[in-house]
Amino acid sequence: MKTKNICDLARTIRSKNAGSFMITLEIIFADRGIYEKVKNSGAVTRHAIADAYGLPEEKILDFMFFDPGMGIKANLQRNSPSGGPGETDVYGCQQYAPLFALEIPWEE
Repeated sequence: MKTKNICDLARTIRSKNAGSFMITLEIIFADRGIYEKVKNSGAVTRHAIADAYGLPEEKILDFMFFDPGMGIKANLQRNSPSGGPGETDVYGCQQYAPLFALEIPWEE
């Protein structure tokens, strides 16, 4: 089956601080049809995100589809607290790149 990369389908892929111990990941779509197709594909899951980040699935604390906003949201547990020793991204805004590896089954 053919696939499309999430970067070709989503309007916005971002990460941000979600408190001292979590980072929020968001994938937001501009088109309802594309959002529904991605959602129904089963390709974006808690497990797929954990794999993309090389984390055990239990580190993905929350995962949800937000239909009104045509978005997918996940919270992952930080390796070290925001601003703590050795932590390199206080705002969590540079943690979205592993999501670029997500491939969605896609037939035109």
